[in-house]
Amino acid sequence: MSTRIAVAGGTGLVGRLVVDEVRRAGATPVVVARSAGVDLTTGAGLDEALAGVDAVVDASNVETMSGKVSVAFFEAATRHLLQAGERAGVRHHVALSIVGCDVVDLPYYLGKRRQEELVTAGPVPWTIVRATQFHEFAGQLVDRSPGPFALAPRMLSQPVAAAEVAALLVATALGEPQHATREFGGPRPERMDRLVRAELRRRGERRVVVPLPMAGAAGRQVKDGGLLPGPGATLGRQTFEEWATGA
Repeated sequence: MSTRIAVAGGTGLVGRLVVDEVRRAGATPVVVARSAGVDLTTGAGLDEALAGVDAVVDASNVETMSGKVSVAFFEAATRHLLQAGERAGVRHHVALSIVGCDVVDLPYYLGKRRQEELVTAGPVPWTIVRATQFHEFAGQLVDRSPGPFALAPRMLSQPVAAAEVAALLVATALGEPQHATREFGGPRPERMDRLVRAELRRRGERRVVVPLPMAGAAGRQVKDGGLLPGPGATLGRQTFEEWATGA
């Protein structure tokens, strides 16, 4: 009987890749998502989904710019996952978080901080994997920008391939709980406005890139390298250019 790994948010960008990686590892994925009849925010369907599960990879997400919404989602989802995981005897809870969420005061990051607090204090043995922004982030910025413009925050990041993050999450879940936080970033730092320009070229779109300074405390924290992985971080191999060209 193969190892069963539940993937919370298994229909999202990273979640789908994690599901594929679980299969490649010879394990059985269990998709935890509303489309599979499970609601993380209420806990409905979780006990059934986690029955017989060895490990949980939490790649769940909420699209919001509101700190209040982010905290509410991650608090509810994480509590329900941990409570159901304890009842099911889950051996290892692996949470996907974000590099810099502990030092950069962006509203969304407040929810990730709360998630980490609950996991580290929770009843299920755990490991937290903090990743940098994915290569897809530049395209998401383009998609959200109005009309002939492409808005790009003036920020230095170290983007990473989502597929490499998925592989690390599964390898971590199959291993022993570390009761520690690991950082995973891309191979090199990149300016986000440069990546947005590269994404526009890749799409063949002519739009005006508008670099936007990040104001306030969060802007200062980002300028000080808050989004970059620290010493001892694991670094991926695929650069943005390689990802964009399918190399």
